[in-house]
Amino acid sequence: MIIDSHCHLNYEPMSLSLKETIDRANNDGVSYLLTISTEDKSYDKILNIISRNKCVFGSYGIHPHEAKNHRSIKSDDIIKKTKLNKKIIGIGESGLDFYYNYSDKKDQIKSFEEHIIASQKTQLPLIVHSRNAETETLEILKSKLKEMNFKILMHCFTGSKQFAYKLLDLGAYISASGVVTFKKSEDLANTFKVLPNERILVETDSPYLAPVPLRGKPNEPSYIIHTVKFLSKLKNLSFEEFSNITTKNFFNLFGKLD
Repeated sequence: MIIDSHCHLNYEPMSLSLKETIDRANNDGVSYLLTISTEDKSYDKILNIISRNKCVFGSYGIHPHEAKNHRSIKSDDIIKKTKLNKKIIGIGESGLDFYYNYSDKKDQIKSFEEHIIASQKTQLPLIVHSRNAETETLEILKSKLKEMNFKILMHCFTGSKQFAYKLLDLGAYISASGVVTFKKSEDLANTFKVLPNERILVETDSPYLAPVPLRGKPNEPSYIIHTVKFLSKLKNLSFEEFSNITTKNFFNLFGKLD
């Protein structure tokens, strides 16, 4: 069993042939999918998808790119959204993206903090996006953890080995996307090679970041098998062994799914 811990099923082209996309994933051993919220206006689509598809679960959150358009969203608003369906099992994706800076840094930080508070109050895992913001991300997470514990998943990890170890010290889980299979990602692969198996999840971030040998194509959840194959070889484990490990990790973080 494999779980795609991060995809965007409400995005094209997957949304245009959703049943076929999910069927392909199921046929390739992907038993569950977690479709991720990035903005408030598209949340109804996520609620519709999880209501119609038994194997799909969801999250609510505002991507850092969208922070400027959601300044009024507070932790209580986030909590209310998560309670609209019991299949909403995470908060995010939220975090900091200082690479593009599509939203002002102050807006990103404020939004991130509101998501953390919502995670603390609900104990739903926080799905974190971090790009070119390792120091700031760590500072905020560490500061908030001192106030109240919460669960952390660093999605689509592409950071430094030092950053990974510091996240582990915070109790975080770390998710690998198709980026780890890229030829230019040797350092990233070496980081995942030494990370403890019990802290690793896998994802597609589809429709983005299709793994080798499908790089450049629109990504979809069924393609996660290539990332799992790459990582299992890297870890000197069988495909089935590594799949089972990442699935167990998902359940440890998000709880059993039904």
